[in-house]
Amino acid sequence: MTAGPGCKLMALDEAVRRHVHDGDTVFVGGFGQCIPFASAHEVVRQGRRDLVLCRSGADILFDLLIAAGCVRRVIFGYLGNPGVGLAHAFRRAAEAGAIEIEDWTNFAMVLRLHAGALGVPFLPAATLLAGDIRAACGVREVNCPFTGERLAAIPALRPDVALIHAQRADADGNLQLFGLPGDSVDGAMASERIIATVEEIVSREAIRAVPDRTIVPGFRVSAVSHVPWGAWPSYVDGYYGRDDDAYVAWDRLARSPERLSTWIDAEIRNVPDFAAHLARLAPERLARLREARREVGAAS
Repeated sequence: MTAGPGCKLMALDEAVRRHVHDGDTVFVGGFGQCIPFASAHEVVRQGRRDLVLCRSGADILFDLLIAAGCVRRVIFGYLGNPGVGLAHAFRRAAEAGAIEIEDWTNFAMVLRLHAGALGVPFLPAATLLAGDIRAACGVREVNCPFTGERLAAIPALRPDVALIHAQRADADGNLQLFGLPGDSVDGAMASERIIATVEEIVSREAIRAVPDRTIVPGFRVSAVSHVPWGAWPSYVDGYYGRDDDAYVAWDRLARSPERLSTWIDAEIRNVPDFAAHLARLAPERLARLREARREVGAAS
């Protein structure tokens, strides 16, 4: 594969250095699968501060970035350790007033990102007309010009940068995702800049052979980094399964701020990249996850 003038390929450390800045509003992609843990590790490694994290349903990646001192504010619909329990670093920070919290519903967050992706200032919806979220988040009302119906105006959310993971891309940055996308497409398209990590870099011809799989066109992507296993411990359809043991281990680890801080230093700040972090895992563990992958009919 020959890289042309539109090549977006670069190392992940360079991508984060160029495109993630202190104080940025950062959309984090993934929905069960394809959660960009490698990108989050690099954000921690480079010591970014005062970030505003956003997505509908957030998991332990948010907990990690909060514990590492990278986060000033979170905008979300759900934040926890899926299938396990609480996000302990988030809870401690919230109780101490160390971070700001903007709590929406999952559906309202999807509408906010969709409005941002469409380039409109808000979307009307028959939700949040009652309850305390409406007042806390400043949701306003509008009347439908056709029916007179009372509706909520859900404001657009336009992040500075999106971090997403996908199965593959070409050198021009055309991203292809198989399986559940969640709010990844809207979040990416609503963002000013997009950093993508992928399991594979493939030819332009391979991308063009299945154009319906392309979720983000290359002209919207700022950088693509080839990072195999870049979503671990989440899963990637067709490549590896979810490492449930890692989520359970995080629950135990994150209960102690001291142990968690030591782990972040040892496993992220003091290793050169995500590959070095993965190299500390037993090879048979990754082999089991590879065997547990769910095939989704991706073209070869």
